[in-house]
Amino acid sequence: MGMTARAMRAAPDGADPEECRIVRETFDRVGDKWSLLVVRILATGPLRFGALMDAVAGISQRMLTVTLRSLERDGLVSRTVFPEIPPRVEYALTPLGRSLTGPVTALADWAVASHDRIREHQEAYDARQAPR
Repeated sequence: MGMTARAMRAAPDGADPEECRIVRETFDRVGDKWSLLVVRILATGPLRFGALMDAVAGISQRMLTVTLRSLERDGLVSRTVFPEIPPRVEYALTPLGRSLTGPVTALADWAVASHDRIREHQEAYDARQAPR
């Protein structure tokens, strides 16, 4: 499933190991519980830390800090400190981060559209697995 059409044509007997490694590493970095939500929210424009905290329901301050640092390290988010008192810090998507908004939006749209059907399948599966 993680293979591109190019990789499938190039390796009909299986995935290109290097491409699989790259995809896996990228998914590990941005596919955690919070990163894609942060990217989706920052797609609307730069935000301060507190506004991000409010926008990402359920995230702790520490986890938001860790997530932002990781996204900044990967070049997806920039952190700008303004020389004001008190200091003002804003987070924004970089050009690389903005290039991720299309796939993130498509995945989010799919998740919302498919939620009810997924729940139905989960409930049916759980009912089949329940002890009799």
